[in-house]
Amino acid sequence: RLAGRLVEVEAYLGDGSDPGAHSHCGPTPRNQSMFGPPGRLYVYRSYGIHACANVVCEREGTAGAVLLRALEPLEGIVTMRRHRGLAGDRPGLPIASGPGRLCQAFALGLEHDGASLLRGDLQLRWAGQEMEPLRVERGRRVGLNRGAELPHRFYAIDNPWVSRWRGGARRRPKSRSKERSDERSKERSKASARGPEPFTPPTDR
Repeated sequence: RLAGRLVEVEAYLGDGSDPGAHSHCGPTPRNQSMFGPPGRLYVYRSYGIHACANVVCEREGTAGAVLLRALEPLEGIVTMRRHRGLAGDRPGLPIASGPGRLCQAFALGLEHDGASLLRGDLQLRWAGQEMEPLRVERGRRVGLNRGAELPHRFYAIDNPWVSRWRGGARRRPKSRSKERSDERSKERSKASARGPEPFTPPTDR
């Protein structure tokens, strides 16, 4: 048995206000599961590389889903590590931090698109009083070209299993060498814009 606690998710709306949602332009063969019924998985392949899993939340015919971004492993950790191809028992390696890793850890693929989370092998449950409540913060979503400014990302504060970019879509800090290179490029651009310096003939003394 594999089990874990969700510590990071992103909401995607289907009411026309969210350009980052797959459903923004209406139903397609790829996103059909996002239009319901609720309580099922919407699984798609990101950049042709890894699967990402979403929980469908709106009534049938209306799109809306929550992307599962990170999970704290609780049971079946050895199996999860094997699914991820993680050698040995080295601590600190991300098992299910990030949507692609989460799907790998739980062996979720495109064949699970449309699968029910209410019964059967795959189930999403409320932990109730069994676990200590998480302190949750919200912020901008990650990795989007459109709609990244919407504060629809929710993650557990100070939880080590949350994916790396906890505060929203932020760029990695530049190294000093990169900053110097950028400065030189700017200076060259300025010089090109000014054109050549005027020629001043030498004067005889």
